Order: sequence, then C-alpha cells, then structure tokens
Amino acid sequence: MDFAFDARTEELRGELLAFMDEHVYPAEAVAEEQRAALASPWDTPPVVEELKAEARRRGLWNLFLTNQHGLPGEEYGAGLTNLRYAPLAEITGRSPQLAPTALNCAAPDTGNMELLAQFGTEEQRKRWLEPLLAGDIRSAFAMTEPEVASSDATNIGTRIERDGADYVITGRKWYISGAMSPACEIFIVMGKTDPEGADPRRQQSMILVPRDTPGLTVRRAMRVYGYEDHYHGGHAEVVLDGVRVPATHLIGEEGGGFAIAQARLGPGRIHHCMRLIGMAERAIELMCRRAVSRTAFGKPLGQQGVVQEWIADSRVAVEQLRLLVLKTAWLMDTVGNRGAHTEIQAIKIATPRTVAGILDKAVQLHGAGGVSQDFPLAELWAAARTLRLADGPDEVHQRSLARRELRRYA
Repeated sequence: MDFAFDARTEELRGELLAFMDEHVYPAEAVAEEQRAALASPWDTPPVVEELKAEARRRGLWNLFLTNQHGLPGEEYGAGLTNLRYAPLAEITGRSPQLAPTALNCAAPDTGNMELLAQFGTEEQRKRWLEPLLAGDIRSAFAMTEPEVASSDATNIGTRIERDGADYVITGRKWYISGAMSPACEIFIVMGKTDPEGADPRRQQSMILVPRDTPGLTVRRAMRVYGYEDHYHGGHAEVVLDGVRVPATHLIGEEGGGFAIAQARLGPGRIHHCMRLIGMAERAIELMCRRAVSRTAFGKPLGQQGVVQEWIADSRVAVEQLRLLVLKTAWLMDTVGNRGAHTEIQAIKIATPRTVAGILDKAVQLHGAGGVSQDFPLAELWAAARTLRLADGPDEVHQRSLARRELRRYA
C-alpha cells in the first residue's frame, strides 16, 4: 500500500488549501450574517453561491465522483480514485457547513448522485443526475422512519404499490436530510413493494419522487442536538399520502432496494470519515492556539500537563484514523466495496467516536467559548456525535464486523 500523493492529488490539494484560506474560512462569518437576514432560514446565503462559482472556476467540482461510477471524469468531475479523493475530503471537513457544498460534494447529494450514476436509467440520469452534477438543484434520501427501528432496513413500513402504469407511495419518514432546502427537487424514497416476500432483503425498492408531487408534504424540520443544519437543507419529517408517480421512476428493479442502499452507503460512510478527520484537525489547531494564548493559575494552558496529554493523544488518534481510512480507500479502489467491507465498518465505528472525543477535549479547553456560537466546536461535536447513528449506528456495524470475524472460527 502506497499512500503517497501523486502529482494530480498534490495539485488539487494545493488549489483546495488556497481556496479554503482565501474564500471558505472568511465566508463562515459572512454566511451566518447573511443567513440571519434571509426571509427563510432555509434559503441559501449569497456567499455560498459565490463559493460554488469560484470552486467551479478552479476545477474543484464534483471531486467525489470516482472512476468507478462509469461517468466521464473530465466531464462531470476530476475522475479521482477514492484514495486520491481522501485527502481532499479531509480538507473540506475543516469547514463542513460550507466547503462540501461549495465543491458540490455534500451529502446527501453525493450519495444520490452515485446511486443514479450506478443504477439510474438514461432518462433518470438526464432528468435528475445532470442538474445535480451541475449544482442547479438539491436532493433528499428518504429511508428513516419514526415508527420502526430503521437501523434494520427490513423494518421499513412505507408502501410502494403498483397501480397500472404508476406506483402509489404511502408512509412517514423523518430525519430526511436536505428536504428543507427550497432547492431540493427530488426525493429518493425507500419502501416495500413486496411486504410478504419470502426474502426480507428482497421486499424493498427505491423510487424517485419529485418534490411537487401531490401527497408529498415536508412537515417540519427535525433538530439535531438543537441545531437545524441550514446549509445542508436540514433534516425533515416527510409524509407521503397516496403519492402517485409513473412506474418509470422506479430505480433498478423491484426488490432491489436493499442492495442499492448498501451500494450507496459504502462510499457515503468513507466520505463522512474523511471529513471527520478534517474536523479533528481543526479541533487540534484550535486547541493549540487556545493553549498558547490563555493563562490559568499562573502559566499558559499549554504548560498544564493535562492539556499536553489531550493534545498528544489527539494527534496520535488522528494519525491512526487517517491510516485506516486511507487503507479503506485503497481497498475500495483495488478490490471494490465488498472487498473493503470489514474496513468500511471499522472506520465507521472508530472515526465518529474518536473524533467526538477529540472535539470534547477542545470544547473543554475553550471553557464557555467551547459551547458558544463564537467557535465552531459545539456544532462540530454535534455532527460527529450524530454520525454514530447516521448510516447505521455503531452497534449494527459492531455486530456485523464481529460476525465476520467469528465466521472464520465456526
């Protein structure tokens, strides 16, 4: 395994680091000021559109699309491998509210674009994938439901029933990321087309539902540790009451929803972990700046033994995580997502947990400032903690990983 950056990756890293310093970090405060003056908190601050235009001008656009997606890299993105994209995603994680969106590399759009690229028909790609790739619209992925334990996808209760040339969809979803954004024009909905099927993993299907379809109601925004995640379109409760769409909106085949979900979540998990490492790096930077600039009990915080321990342990943890994530990216490139199954689960278990711990130390070091809006730490911690639930809770990944280990000894 060779994790050295090639010339193209180094070039993109240099461009991205400059973009962050010159545009993204200065835009953080500007975006908050602009958002406070908007008619709706879900509208996009003008500075975000300016960032998108500048990122596109610099060639920092759709970097997440790897050469595994079957789309022309030069036309739709940089055509990178997962290993080459990893250090770039890490950089965007230092400003997770603005940088991924600026580069058109933000969830849930990335996963939805990958899904459409791999499983969508030519018509579906033309209608929905192309405007998503252009950054003209946003999207949502509707899977989680309040009435069932959605960590087990076989529990999903939403019905997708065939009626002549159409499908009729009925169900209730929540924590549907992106749905509050006025730019969200398409939902990918997971439900059951064959609830009595013999194989529990062949009962689910996925279908495209345009936002303006009668019967689809975005009811409310769900908060996450008190935050509403305005820049990524929030996390909504959505009701589908007899929603009717043409049968051509089905993605793949009936009963293929579970397999498609697994294909979508693999890359999404590694993207989250890459960005989390960037969040941890920013936390360490803020810790060090705080430690050398503040005095308590007669000496700088950085001379306090416990603070030195926090910083040292955080550095060791980040270096360990980065190596595991890079190994996972390399395996995904060389043996595919299935071959990297164990490592994908391992990083999903280890990274959010460890990064949340680093952020907690950074909050502690900042005292009251750490929980305030004057520093990004509290919001970063909320995001990291939430990722111990999103894309599968820790315990599901631990259960699956342990089973794979035990199978060798059975």
